[in-house]
Order: sequence, then structure tokens, then C-alpha cells
Amino acid sequence: MLTATPLTDGWILRHPDDPAAALPATVPGCVHTDLLAAGLIPDPFLGRNEAEVAWVGRREWTYETEFATGSAHERTDLVFEGLDTAAEITTDGRRLGRVRNMHRSHRFDVTGLRGRLSVRFASAYAEAEAVRGRLGERPAAYAEPFPYIRKMACSFGWDWGPTLVTAGIWRPVRLESWSTARIRRVRPLVTVEHGRGVVEVHVEVERTRAEAELAVEARLGGVRARAAFDGTGTVVRLEVPEPELWWPRGYGEQPLYELELTLRQGSDALDVWRRRIGFRTVGLDTSADTHGTGFTLVVNGERLFARGVNWIPDDVFPSRVTRERYRERLGQAARAGVDLVRVWGGGIYESEDFYDACDELGLLVWQDFPFACAAYPEEQPLRGEVEAEARENVVRLMPHPSLVLWNGNNENLWGFRDWDWERRLAGDSWGEGYYLGLLPRVVAELDPTRPYTAGSPWSGSWAHHPNDPAHGTHHSWEVWNRRDFDDYRLSVPRFVAEFGWQAPPAYATLRHALPGEDLAPDSPGMLHHQKADDGNGKLERGLARRFALPEGDFDRWHYLTQVNQVRAVAAGIEHWRSHWPVCAGTIVWQLNDCWPVTSWAAIDGDGREKPLYHELKRLYADRLLTLRAREQGLRLAAVNQAAHPWTNTLLLRRMSVAGEVVAETSVELRAARRSVAHLTVPPELEPAGAKEFLVVDADGLRALYFPAPDRDVPYPRPEFDVSVAPGAVTVTARTLVRDLLLQADRLDPAARAGRGLVTLLPGEEVTIEVTGCESLDADAVRSALYCVEPAR
Repeated sequence: MLTATPLTDGWILRHPDDPAAALPATVPGCVHTDLLAAGLIPDPFLGRNEAEVAWVGRREWTYETEFATGSAHERTDLVFEGLDTAAEITTDGRRLGRVRNMHRSHRFDVTGLRGRLSVRFASAYAEAEAVRGRLGERPAAYAEPFPYIRKMACSFGWDWGPTLVTAGIWRPVRLESWSTARIRRVRPLVTVEHGRGVVEVHVEVERTRAEAELAVEARLGGVRARAAFDGTGTVVRLEVPEPELWWPRGYGEQPLYELELTLRQGSDALDVWRRRIGFRTVGLDTSADTHGTGFTLVVNGERLFARGVNWIPDDVFPSRVTRERYRERLGQAARAGVDLVRVWGGGIYESEDFYDACDELGLLVWQDFPFACAAYPEEQPLRGEVEAEARENVVRLMPHPSLVLWNGNNENLWGFRDWDWERRLAGDSWGEGYYLGLLPRVVAELDPTRPYTAGSPWSGSWAHHPNDPAHGTHHSWEVWNRRDFDDYRLSVPRFVAEFGWQAPPAYATLRHALPGEDLAPDSPGMLHHQKADDGNGKLERGLARRFALPEGDFDRWHYLTQVNQVRAVAAGIEHWRSHWPVCAGTIVWQLNDCWPVTSWAAIDGDGREKPLYHELKRLYADRLLTLRAREQGLRLAAVNQAAHPWTNTLLLRRMSVAGEVVAETSVELRAARRSVAHLTVPPELEPAGAKEFLVVDADGLRALYFPAPDRDVPYPRPEFDVSVAPGAVTVTARTLVRDLLLQADRLDPAARAGRGLVTLLPGEEVTIEVTGCESLDADAVRSALYCVEPAR
């Protein structure tokens, strides 16, 4: 039987400039984390230390350990699951090979070898710049050379991330010893046919003995099958009658079946392969209709409005992301009502732990191939690496039922058309051959059970603009960059794959990241942890459209930017969900951060949930009420994504900001399952100017409509009472209190509040769960409560 021995202990890290010096190295890990553990560099996440450690990415580094292969087996392989990135591997000076791709594994025959194992990493900058020198300059969104090396692009920096260019053995390494044959590759094609679960398992082996008679036994629950090998490959088919179907969260359960393969020579077991699979069908409806070209995911025959978030690497040093951290972060997504996670193309193919968690939580996965915001050369040495990594990762990830879509790239087709790439390229290759040729061929050959789309955004063909909202996927960035978020309501894209609005991280996160700094929007540390082009200017202009700017008051600025982020994202999601089924999904940019930074994230770099996170719970709930002014008058949309019809009585109240009910009425609500009901608000219920607003309530849900920006609303001075109990804060309003927020981390950095923004009418109360705080003091709680105040 094949035996695997982890090779994780005894590693040291050396620098070529001082080969005699060595420090302990952690494997898996990277140079930065080893230097940090040794106290040789400051924490790059704090202050402006990022700039002080930039030299690390410009140096060569060597990892070394002693190893031996004293196995009785015929063959021993050295297996690296991930090397970051350009490296030479030697044993006692004998070269085993050279590698140049972070996104794939590497295997070397080390039978009979022992001694000093060395992995010498070149600077990723040196490797990328050398390739750029050979192949020529290509246009990109950033000046760093990330398109010329198959490495996590965002390690070179992004508009939310630091420039910390890593090197190291970032995934596990082991010795595998085996005899006669081993399982080389397994491709389970999982489908449902006429109520039966079908798994067609394509198995390939590597042999040391060509003449050996081999067979594979497959087991799936109580179903077993066996197939003999003719050469190095065979196919075994299993059928499960009436399997339990795997569903995305909110639509059903997520049953998983263990598929086990045993490679045998006679009665001897040579190798075993195990994975969990799920039975479901998946399709992508891109048919043309009177609105353009659709983009609707269909799972088990059910058409979905995808409630999504974009995922970036959860740490700029991805080797630090543990199974528990993946589970925590993805669990946060599921608790927010998310049912789809897009793995963005400037990051990585995530670890098995990520996809296992998505399988269990019912989170659909949209997987980008790692290409983002740049023209990528299609010549060697890159082309061969791209194909090898695509083939490996398609096969590695295809057992996961959560994976429902392969996507060729992020914004590169759009960039070619709109960002002046075509002229600058002057005929040079730029990646089109990958997205419209190589990658769809690989997916069709290896994983034909899943759909592929060439890019995001992508209209489906060059006959339409790549980012045409009427065709395929759309990225909505005019809002945030140049326009007010009310403009989200000017169009109905078929699928919104990116949109968002910035806000700073939680207060405790800022205090940890910027120790001792006198915080201000433009203080040195705040500016260093704001990576977006004119980010603070866009935040300020966004605030000025609605609020009187809080000059010199950082705490008010911090609160109001959080409010604006919530309202911006809500404006988009409420509008687009109300237009189902024309619009079939929204994917918020972004769920998470990789370090402490002002960004579009709902969860900041220290894992704290921003108010946007809590708002997603409302926006992505099965049922949603929303009010919007349209040409024909004020309209109410009742979104019912639940499996059952929604019938209830709506209470509509036209109110003054002083708390008086000016007019009210009741309206019957009837919304079919998976549908949207639209109602026109009676004219007498429409607010008359800035002093009034409309409230609609049903089933514990509420929609609010204020016809004027906050700076023009004559809000009363907010008055409320505060009481505390163990683990809970209760606020009772004596006036209208708009967008009340408890920033629990101001009480204790470990404290968390169970909800975000809430608007209270006079006499209403809300109880907010607080965890992570041993005791609550009413005065301290009051100082941590914020709400919208009348303009001064």
C-alpha cells in the first residue's frame, strides 16, 4: 500500500547573501511569516511597515532540510502540493527540477536518495521581469509584473491589498512510497439521470510494472463496482437509485456521499482515493429573450437568483488560513444569507478546506481561473504552465458539488475593449486564446458536467460590448467611481457579478493596525491603509451627497461612511432583486479582506463584521420589502424567494419625522413562490416633502422611504433610553432614531454586536445581543451608540 510521510519538520531558511546564517522555517509557510516569527521584520499589517519589508520580495531565499528514502517500496516520490513560485529543487547539489507556478503541484522521483534537500526560490520579481523582457510589455491595471508569472496576482498589491510579494513552500510537502502502481488521477463525473445518481469515474494510474494486472474497486454507500485496467486508464460506473439531492442553502439539504476507490493487484491493495461527492444537476441558461441575453444558474431544475459575494484570499499570506478560519469565514457568509461565493481571479485556487466547507454549508462556488485585470501573454513559458495548472485544478476540484461554474478571467475581455489595450497591444497576444480557446477546451474535455463562461464581465460574444448590462454578466463600477448609488436604479443587468462601496474597518481593527495614531481620514496610517485610487475622495463625495460633512470628527466620519456603504449596497440589491427574473443574481464586492484596510468588504481584515455584513442578512433573506420612486409613482416590491407563497397584510404608514402618523392603510399581499409582487403605493400615502417618510411593515419585515437626502431632513434631536443585561443591550426610542448602530468593539476589542443598523420609530425598542464582553455598563454603551443626527 502507498505510504505518505509528511515532510514538515526540520526546515531552515537561508539567504544567499549570508549562507551561514539560518533560521527555523515553518512548512507550509512563506518567507515573510518565518522572518516575522524570528523577529527579523516588523508586522507588515501594522502602521506603514509594509514599505519596510518590501525588500523581502526582491531577494532569493533557500529552504533546506535533511531527508531519507529508506523504504522497501520500489518507488519514492517527493510531492510538493504548492511552491511559491520560481524555484530550483536539489538534493546534495543534484538538481531534481525547476518550477515556476504557484497554482500547481510538483512530483519528483527521489527513489534511493537521501541527504540535504534544498528549495531555492528566485525573487518573483526577477522571474516575472525576465519573462516580460522576453515576451514584451503588456497593458495592465497596475504597474507590478503579475501577468508574467503564474502566482497569486494580488500579492503584488491591489486596490484593497498590500504589496507583499511572497516566496516559500506554501502548501504541504510529503514523501510517497509505492510499488507496482499508484492512482495518478481520478475524474468523477457526477450526474442525475431519470432519478438515478450516476457517477462515471475515470481513473488513471502510474506504473512501475507494465505487466501487472490491475483493477479498481469503487464503493459509494452500499453500491460497489469493479473495473480492470487496460494500460494506464479505466472507467468504472456506479448508479445510486433515488439519491438524496444536494441543494444550495435555502433550497434543501446538502447530503454528501463518500466515494472510495481502491487500486488492487489481485487481492493486494496498492492505493486508496477518497472524496465526498453530492448528486445534483447544474446548468447555465444564457438564452436570448426580449431583454437581451440571460445568465441564470439552474440547480436541480430550479432557477436561482444568486445571492452572492466575491471572495479574495483571506490573508495576503494564504498559508496562514487554516481549515477553522475557512469554516468561520464561510459560515459568516452563510449566516448572512449568501448562497454563492465567487472565487475571484486575482487570487488562488483555494484549498480543499474551502470547498469542503462550501459543500457542507450549501454555498455555490463560482471559480475564476487566476487571470485578472491585465493582458496575459500566451507564449511559452506561460502557456504550458497555464494549461498544466488548469488541467490539474479542474480535476482536483470537480468532486465538489458546490462548484457550479468555471469562469475564464476577471475583467480582461472588458479591459481589451475599453481600457485602450487593443491599440497598445498592436496585435500581441493578451489572453483571448486562453479564455475563448484553451480553457473551455480543458473544461469540456475534463469536466463536461459544469458550465464555463469566458469571463466576468462577458456578454457572451464580441457581437455585444463585454460589459453590456443587457447581455450576460455585468460589473457596475461607474457607481462608486463617478456616480451616486441612486444610479444603480437606472438599469437592470442580467447578472451583476461585481458592485460595491467602500467603508473603513471596525474601530478596534483600526486601533490595532495603527497603534498610537491620532486617527483622521487623512492621517498617515489611514492613507496607507487606503489603497484605492482617490478612495478617500470618493468616500467624501459620497457622503457630501447626503450628509453635512463631519469636519474634524473622526468618529462621526467613521460611522457615516459605514452608513453610506450599507445604503449603497442596499440600493443595488433591492433594485435588482425586485427585477427577478430579468436580473438573476448579485455578487457583492466583497465579502472579506486580506489585511486591515478601508475597502468594499463586509468583514474586515481582523474578521470583524462591518454594518454591511448585518445588512446582507436583510437584503439576502428569502423575503424582502423595498420601496422605490418610479415615474408612475412610489412602488413597493415584495420579493419572495421562498419555496411557498407569501400572503399577508401590509401596513403602510405615512409619518412625519416628529413621529406623527399622517395617514395609514392596509393592503393585502400575495406573492407566488420564487417571484416578486409589485404594488403601487396609494397617492395619499406618499410623503409630502422632506419632513415626511413612508413605513411599510409585514411579517416582521420593514421598508422605509425617505424622499430627501439626510442633510435636508429636519430630524429631531435623537432621544432614547438604554438598559443593559448580561449579553444584551436594549434601546428604547423616544423620538425617531435613524440608523442606530452599536459599535460593540469600542467597549472591548473582543466584543461583537448581533446586529447592525436599525431605525426605530418613537416608542419602539430593539435588543442587541453582545458577545465577547464580560460586563456591560450603560454609560459606556451609550457612548458606543451612533445614529443619524440633524444637520448643524
